Amino acid sequence: MATLERRIDAMLVARLDPILDAALAATKIVGAVALVARGGALVYARAAGQADREAGRAMTLDTIFRASSLTKPIVTAAALSLVESEVIGLDDPVIRWLPDFQPAFQGQVPTITLRHLLTHTAGLSYGFMQPADGPYLKLGVSDGMDQPGLGFPEELRRISNAGLMFPPGAAWLYSVGMDVMGAVMEAATGRSLPEVVAERVTNKVGMADTGFTVTDRGRLAVAYADGAPPVKMGTTHTVPFAELSGIQFAPDRIFDPASFPSGGAGMACSAPDMLAFLEAIRTGGGAVVSAETAQDMMTNQTGDHAIVTSGPGWGFGFGGAVMLDPEPTASHLPAGVWTWAGVYGHSWFVDPASETTFVLMTNTSTEGMSGQTSRDLAAAVMAG
Repeated sequence: MATLERRIDAMLVARLDPILDAALAATKIVGAVALVARGGALVYARAAGQADREAGRAMTLDTIFRASSLTKPIVTAAALSLVESEVIGLDDPVIRWLPDFQPAFQGQVPTITLRHLLTHTAGLSYGFMQPADGPYLKLGVSDGMDQPGLGFPEELRRISNAGLMFPPGAAWLYSVGMDVMGAVMEAATGRSLPEVVAERVTNKVGMADTGFTVTDRGRLAVAYADGAPPVKMGTTHTVPFAELSGIQFAPDRIFDPASFPSGGAGMACSAPDMLAFLEAIRTGGGAVVSAETAQDMMTNQTGDHAIVTSGPGWGFGFGGAVMLDPEPTASHLPAGVWTWAGVYGHSWFVDPASETTFVLMTNTSTEGMSGQTSRDLAAAVMAG
């Protein structure tokens, strides 16, 4: 990755270090990497705890993590780069590129556009957003982190057969839309999604530790789930989520080349790589997308639709949610923040106004994503 000027902020260290120390002491997380950039300089960087508790391997700044939904903004940027190159169009119907992908709503097959996929307004869903008897679970739709060996053709067939939750554009629902988008990108370019993302994003930003496979397994963090202490995930693992069906994990999926490259959850990356990507977008797109497109990514694209995973006060841009009004939220983040998270235990935000970018990557689901640790760290970053 491109190296940021390092200018450590002692006051920030004094606020953030105790939060990480307390989380480790209370066994809320096993290990973490936290980074903060301000004004283009790295002002906080810490690796804490263990990358592999059982082996006694310490966390390091260059530890690689299963990225889960940190994949989404990276693949979104690649898709928007293809839009700028006029390879695809935001208002193209999905069936232009995937003729057999025709999920129905109430007996009719409405038009789904690429814009719908990118903004989670297509009417698609996620298995973990449904009860155990929901259509995605019944048909075996993958959330992109489970079922190693499942390929694109069968995944798309299952999603299509499951149908739509609402007409495209009528509402917002977190979904496998980015996985469908990945298949579109392959069809439109004649290349694999990993090749497209590498060419259009990661190679340009210098994200050498980011991709759909992991070659240096010695630097990959072991995956853990919430517990007292956190539990090491097995071959498959289910993490409870909102009294629904639970989030399905298969940590070794990243090693199976037969698994479809999930545009929503299939990558691995390091915290410095993620910071470099977010900084590239914050500062005008870098070599990835134009300044106008970078601004669009950080601007609400979904009107007044309720962002059900975030609550009132939020909109959704391209690749992440956008804070519209802090008043009804429990967040300490200001209006204009662009943010998202990953269920393997990660969170990030970009505040364009203060030129602040924050990345937290942990190996503990879901504490590092939405637990008290991630909330306290975010609040401390914006405290001054």
